[in-house]
Amino acid sequence: MSETVPFTLRIPGALLHGLADLPEEPGERPAVVICHGFKGFMEWGFFPALATLLAERGYVAVRFNLSGTGMQPGDELVTDPDAFRENTYSRELAELLAVLDAAGTSIAPGRVDRSRIGLLGHSRGGGDALLAAASPAWRDRLRALVTWAAISDVDRFSPAQKEEWRRTGEFPVANARTGQRLALGLGMLDDVENAGLDLLAAAETRRAPWLIVHGEEDESVPIGEAHRLAGRAAGTTELLVVPGANHTFGSRHPFTGPTPQLIQALNATQRWFREHL
Repeated sequence: MSETVPFTLRIPGALLHGLADLPEEPGERPAVVICHGFKGFMEWGFFPALATLLAERGYVAVRFNLSGTGMQPGDELVTDPDAFRENTYSRELAELLAVLDAAGTSIAPGRVDRSRIGLLGHSRGGGDALLAAASPAWRDRLRALVTWAAISDVDRFSPAQKEEWRRTGEFPVANARTGQRLALGLGMLDDVENAGLDLLAAAETRRAPWLIVHGEEDESVPIGEAHRLAGRAAGTTELLVVPGANHTFGSRHPFTGPTPQLIQALNATQRWFREHL
């Protein structure tokens, strides 16, 4: 049986909380770091099932909450709206890189083969994962990349929305799952416009073998974004379009079990990691 072990990672400006799902096999094992997306969190929907599956297949599965979720482990609501407001893409990328660096040292010490690390991200977390894979620190070290429903552009706002955002100092965000009314601050807008976070360029420069998984009926990130990423991707790349799948492959929170679409994504993902890790 796999074992789930909590961890905390202190980095400049944040304390990250996460879970490492450890395989039954002893010693150092290949690892997969999992990055959730916007309004997601490490315990949402399919993430625990994904981590358990990977651990049962012999991988250390590392999942964590980005600080900008404004959520602590076990939370179902955003309990720190200020942290949510202050989030930026650059902060998310820095936190993901910190978790990659800590895998096998302060996270799951002695259990990770640091020469065999893979990365999986969903939605905006897929964009974060792609940027991490293309970063100078990990471009030649990451062994495998999988993205589910990944965005292809960090700028997802109209000119009118950005003008109003500048005028009011915030961008309202509704969380349909919880009913909460939240907001993003100007730091995110500055990041979108000025940080140079080019996902299509990252698709060209990253070197890890990359599996792009996307639902044919994704209502949040249109399937055309997957085709744009695949069209710019260099090296070993595979695009899997899942027929009938939406943004979460039919999953909800609380999780009620895998759908046929999620099973297809899970099977392709474990195959990819088996081939490349």
